[in-house]
Amino acid sequence: MEQLTLTNTFLITGGGGYVGYRLACALHKKGAKVILFDVRPPNEEMPDGMVFLEGDIRDFVQVEAATRGVGCVFHIASYGMSGREQLNRRLIEEVNVHGTDHVIRACIMNAVPRLVYTSTFNVIFGGQVIENGNESLPYLPLQLHPDHYSRTKALAEMAVLKANGSALQGGSGVLRSCALRPAGIYGPGEQRHLPRIVSYIEKGIFRFVYGEASSLVEFVHVDNMVSAHELAAAALTPEKQYHAAGQAYFISDGKPVNNFEFFRPLVEGLGYSFPKVRLPLSLIYLFAFLTEMVHYLVGRVYNFQPLLTRTEVYKTGVTHYFSLEKAKAELGYEPQEYNLDEVVQWFKIVGTLSPDVMSTLKMMK
Repeated sequence: MEQLTLTNTFLITGGGGYVGYRLACALHKKGAKVILFDVRPPNEEMPDGMVFLEGDIRDFVQVEAATRGVGCVFHIASYGMSGREQLNRRLIEEVNVHGTDHVIRACIMNAVPRLVYTSTFNVIFGGQVIENGNESLPYLPLQLHPDHYSRTKALAEMAVLKANGSALQGGSGVLRSCALRPAGIYGPGEQRHLPRIVSYIEKGIFRFVYGEASSLVEFVHVDNMVSAHELAAAALTPEKQYHAAGQAYFISDGKPVNNFEFFRPLVEGLGYSFPKVRLPLSLIYLFAFLTEMVHYLVGRVYNFQPLLTRTEVYKTGVTHYFSLEKAKAELGYEPQEYNLDEVVQWFKIVGTLSPDVMSTLKMMK
């Protein structure tokens, strides 16, 4: 993989999260100065020299201060990806739309020349079948998105790409920006999706699968995700002729697979039987819709975790996968092969402990 030019300081919004922290560690190992900007620090102990700035992306003053003296921003922070978070429209708008606007404005004000935005498949996908799609596909019309997260991520990506070429304050050049559209992210220690899945398995809730057995989706290992971010940042430099400037790229492991078959090794690796019952997608979608309606009515009093949201049903049960040709040709992206073995081992050791408990255990070592 091409080495990054490490003469700059890197700021990672959402740096306390799974992908952000893994990216920070990769950059730090190469000698870069890395600043993590998040509302809470990583669960893991940070290596010497890495800087954590506690801050809220919704506060422009804090974002502007964090970007001073920075040469590249990785904007990973977001809200509302899954579960009950998807139903909090106000917070989703504030973080994903207004927060991204703050990042763009701060980059221009402080003459930050590079901005890499972490987007999602969902800016294109909204429940329709997509087979080997590419970046020429249009955005899904905003009114057709079944959830606020996907809609706001589309708005944010549009804003980031539109900002490409904006004059930096002080006449020091222009902003070069790009967007990465990853598949579902997995890897040992992932705390957003995998613990929820494992908890369903352990509680005996995972007794059925749904949708067509032939449906295919994609995933991306966190290390491939980190690699894509490093390559994207490098492709915004003059050494790479700014290849990525103004561009979006789909990022995955490049292996379309049935969603439930992908998780079979996790289920069986933890000693459970894989479900044999298959239900219609339409039935599960109806259940998710009704669950969301109940949450809308009682969520302020009892903010329960929906078993599934409508978007999650689509994401797991409807075929959608994309070509990596553009990322390979323009970024030099070459996904490495991974499986769930390390994830299985991680859960056997750690279980489904919450991040807070994990942090406490680490402090006691």
